Amino acid sequence: MAITEYSIAQKRGLKAYRQDVAEGRNPYLKVLDETLTHIRTAGEFDLGLIEIPIDRIVGTKSAGRTKAFASNFMPLLEEGEFAEKWASLYRSHIKEGIREPVIACEFMNQYYIIEGNKRVSVLKYSGAATVPGYVTRIIPAYSEDKAIQIYYEFMEFSRFTGINNLTFSKSGCYHKICELVGKEYGVHWTLDERRSFSTDYYWFYRAYKEKGGEELPITGGDAFLLYLEIYGYSGMKSRSLDKIKKELEPLWNELEALPKAGNVSHILQPEQEPEMNMFQKFMFPISRKLTVGFLYHRTAETSSWTYAHDLGRIYLEETMGEKLNIRVYDGIETDEECLESLEQAIADGCTVIFTTSARFLNASFNACIRHPEIKILNCSMNSYSGHLRTYYGRIYEAKFLVGMLAGVLSRTDSIGYIADFPVFGTPASINAFALGVKMVNPTAKVHLAWSSVKNCDITKLFTDANISHICGRDMIEPRDVTRAYGLYDLGDSKGRNLAASIWNWGKFYQRILQTILNGNWKRTAVSPDFPTLNYWWGISSGMIDMITSKAVPEQTMKLIDLVKRHIINNEFHIFSGDLYDQNHVLRNKDNHIMTANEIMNMDWLVDNVVGEIPKLADLDDEAAAMVELQGFEVK
Repeated sequence: MAITEYSIAQKRGLKAYRQDVAEGRNPYLKVLDETLTHIRTAGEFDLGLIEIPIDRIVGTKSAGRTKAFASNFMPLLEEGEFAEKWASLYRSHIKEGIREPVIACEFMNQYYIIEGNKRVSVLKYSGAATVPGYVTRIIPAYSEDKAIQIYYEFMEFSRFTGINNLTFSKSGCYHKICELVGKEYGVHWTLDERRSFSTDYYWFYRAYKEKGGEELPITGGDAFLLYLEIYGYSGMKSRSLDKIKKELEPLWNELEALPKAGNVSHILQPEQEPEMNMFQKFMFPISRKLTVGFLYHRTAETSSWTYAHDLGRIYLEETMGEKLNIRVYDGIETDEECLESLEQAIADGCTVIFTTSARFLNASFNACIRHPEIKILNCSMNSYSGHLRTYYGRIYEAKFLVGMLAGVLSRTDSIGYIADFPVFGTPASINAFALGVKMVNPTAKVHLAWSSVKNCDITKLFTDANISHICGRDMIEPRDVTRAYGLYDLGDSKGRNLAASIWNWGKFYQRILQTILNGNWKRTAVSPDFPTLNYWWGISSGMIDMITSKAVPEQTMKLIDLVKRHIINNEFHIFSGDLYDQNHVLRNKDNHIMTANEIMNMDWLVDNVVGEIPKLADLDDEAAAMVELQGFEVK
């Protein structure tokens, strides 16, 4: 009987061999020694006796008997002594299990057998999950290679958890998995915690594999992380294999799209609404009303950001009141509160929900998966989801105009700029402001301060730099009577506000809701190659603008209005021409107009900015939380 099993295994090996040859791949086992001739290593480390995940065993340390096996570790040799030994091992495994450890090397989270190839072959054929083995880790030299950086994160995670079968395809995931499990990163796991997690992951991966997960170009860890973000780790023990499979179904589109998570389709301006045809008029009559929910961080009285969105809601009531039922859910602080409010909004009949803060990104994504019939839009940028649409504004366009005005009005060559959070889009606003200054005053410098940096004395910083004008926050709270916002004169005893970039959120909300009422929501659909849709409108849409006081000279306003018209008509591009960063590195050449992705992902500052982007450790708690969600890595 065991020889019959060998024949079946050999057929599997021959099938894999032929397929590899046909597709131009090496049809035999990988050989680690051949790989290491091209890679610089940093040393070795003895892991001792561990359970090796079978699916992570990919080859052998040396060439030896490599050609006796196909790339899937199934045997290729005809029946004979080799086949008899294989069959004997199979019989032993069926009767009592293979207990003798193999000897292996681990490199970059893959295992290569030194002794025990036939044991691995039998166990792979039998569907075993692990094999005991004495393992030596070969450590690659650290470099800027992303895969090596992720591997170093894995080694650190494995050191304090003892988990060696969880891999990811991007940085930061090991911190995230600890957070989801409820463990502080870096704290050693007990043996019970390690066994419990390993068992939970085993059952998840089995369900994921049975649904065809191995065909997806992602790791099991990637899939497990997304699953836990939606369903949580609590109660994992009570979930059966069938329940996990059922919970994976609504996630499948997201899992398929994960490799293209960086591919965002940006809608840069409102689309022309087509006339409703007779079918649409019948399906979407004018009398139809939408129930729309707005979820606010804090309240309009205590948050200037929320106040701006609430002005947009008021605009909707004035312009579309007869078509809408609007509900507001405010005072929300945490993810848990946001999820509760989302569920309440859906229970209240809301079919369109705007979550107006990037703080609500995770909760919005979670709700989208659970309620695919509900249209949920989150106010954030550079976010990923095939279900969730996001929206933001090209506020940097208005910042450029404010920068021009600051360059004209400043009494010195030093101008102040106060930024809030170092998140995606913030460097673009800083740089646009600085380029606006530079357009009218090439010798001026923009001195950068951050309101979110701990123990930062902004007043002293600006006083020492002999600054006359400051560009501060864009918005004020209703209860705040200060005029020190937007562009203001530091030397004016009245704190006179001269200009500000503004958000007209109502313009955006009106266009989106009218699109839905007209039945054209799906017309702007995502594509398989660009699974994420982000609305990123600018001054031309009316969503972004700049206001000025009467104190601005008339001739100066003519110049500002001229440049503004060129931006609206797409005749002038702020981020074009030769652009140098603070280290005088050329970031953009003259004949290139920076793309939306390049502008959004800026992590550098132009050469007339004095100051730097703060690191996470320098930020206050609120800013650090925002950066965890929407921040970029500071090089």
